[in-house]
Amino acid sequence: MSAAHTPPESTSRLGRPSAAVANGATNVAQQKEPNSSNTSTVAGSEWTRRDLEGDVEVPPEDRRKPPMERNLEGEEIVWVDWDGPNDPENPKNWPYKRKWAATLIVSAFTFISPVSSSMVAPASAEVARQFGMTNSALIAMTVSVFLLGYTVGPLFLGPLSELYGRSIVIQLSNLFYLAWNIGCGFAQNKNQLIAFRFLAGLGGSAPLAIGGGVMGDVWRPEERGKAIAIYSLAPLLGPVLGPVCGGWIAEKSTWRWVFWATSIVDVAIQTLGLFFLQETFGPVLLDRKAKAIRKRNRADAEKGRAVIYKTVFESKETRSVQEIFGRALFRPFRLFALEPIVQLLGLYMAFIYGVFYLFLTTIPAIFANVYHQSPGIAGLNYIALGIGLTLASQVNARMLDKYYKYFKKRNGGHGEPEFRLPSMIPGTIILPFGLLLSGWCAQHHLHWISTDIGIMFVGAGMILNFQAIQTYLVDSFTLHAASALAAASFLRSLAGFGFPLFAPVMFHKLGYGKGNTILAVVSIVLGCPAPWLFWTYGKRIRMSSSYATAQVHKEPESDLT
Repeated sequence: MSAAHTPPESTSRLGRPSAAVANGATNVAQQKEPNSSNTSTVAGSEWTRRDLEGDVEVPPEDRRKPPMERNLEGEEIVWVDWDGPNDPENPKNWPYKRKWAATLIVSAFTFISPVSSSMVAPASAEVARQFGMTNSALIAMTVSVFLLGYTVGPLFLGPLSELYGRSIVIQLSNLFYLAWNIGCGFAQNKNQLIAFRFLAGLGGSAPLAIGGGVMGDVWRPEERGKAIAIYSLAPLLGPVLGPVCGGWIAEKSTWRWVFWATSIVDVAIQTLGLFFLQETFGPVLLDRKAKAIRKRNRADAEKGRAVIYKTVFESKETRSVQEIFGRALFRPFRLFALEPIVQLLGLYMAFIYGVFYLFLTTIPAIFANVYHQSPGIAGLNYIALGIGLTLASQVNARMLDKYYKYFKKRNGGHGEPEFRLPSMIPGTIILPFGLLLSGWCAQHHLHWISTDIGIMFVGAGMILNFQAIQTYLVDSFTLHAASALAAASFLRSLAGFGFPLFAPVMFHKLGYGKGNTILAVVSIVLGCPAPWLFWTYGKRIRMSSSYATAQVHKEPESDLT
């Protein structure tokens, strides 16, 4: 390779589109310089880096890496990249049908696991009688221990997805969940049931940890709101619909069929996943591309020509198994320890999730003890929570992207993750209102519909906050979205496990009115300042982060329509 044709190293950091490399070409000396008429090379590379690292602005001196260079040992290094900004192999350029197939399948995986988390709640009294449990905290643990698995799983499943890919980790984890969920139906004592529930939760946590990463992989920021609205609805709607079915199963059959019924549905989802869930993670896809090129050009190696093929992601960090897993395994802990964005939003999300599972475990008691309803009828009140979640989610799905495009246009075509926060504002108000309404209506034995209306507002407030927070985290940590969501998931799942354990004692001592008032006050203190704080200081915080998006690149005007 002629030195005269090699782009200067001082002005070259990102690889050109690898069309020539992908076609097996080895003579890259004919490639033109950055200032020549062949400007598509620079544009393609610029787009690729922005596309895969969360729309980060790349300085002019950092926009190109020579397609081929030599290391200190004299070996040639070929940088493998996407074939320009419109490469159909880049998940962000997939057809909409393919994108939505990935989104809906991941959402289905994210739906069925949380169904199992709460479906046993209406049957917990029957389980307690069969296994001789009298302690209220232990009875609640049969439901909430599933969430304890959610705290542990994402911390290593998220990193595994950044090493081996999203699809394989989601599907193998789902099979692990399926096996232990079936085992719950065969449990012979309380210890087996609690242990099997924990292991099922461990496997079932993968879609919640990795699904947000899939959304970041395939959708551009302007398109991402609707997709994440559906994805984030699944883990909340699943636990709502589960008890509706579980109440009737417990009343008409045995509690064991609660687990077997969800396992049957999961088999159907797993079958769809095998056919329709394709790999979406850019570094893994480029790794595969590099291996294919290496195999195709094996003849060069046999002739003694040493050529090393690397992806553009390896320009920043080596993608060896040991180094990637070592970095990725500790990344969620580093994000939680060092990133105020993850800490503050994760804390509020944890509180919301704790309140959510507190409601899931106390709704049967409220409508059985206060309104004297049978398990099947009492389970129908979960529909109120589902209505609030669904209606608010569908409205917010349309508003998330509209807000983003509106503020992006006002910002000169530059998008910012903070543009996701406006929909969080009504959520921080509706949630405490719903808590107060449902608590005091139940306390004073008002008509059951008034309590259900309060529960509906609780669901609406939860999903508005959830969608805004998850989309904000994905936009802020696009390439490492799985790790960021794993850190947030650890906190929220810990709260989901712990809140139901103290709920029976709290409501017994204080009643539903005062108990929900305490929860409402905490939600106001934690939630109401959050949108303002991150709108004002969010970008400044991201600018100091080594993981978050510091500045968003200006995109073509066509993306604004």
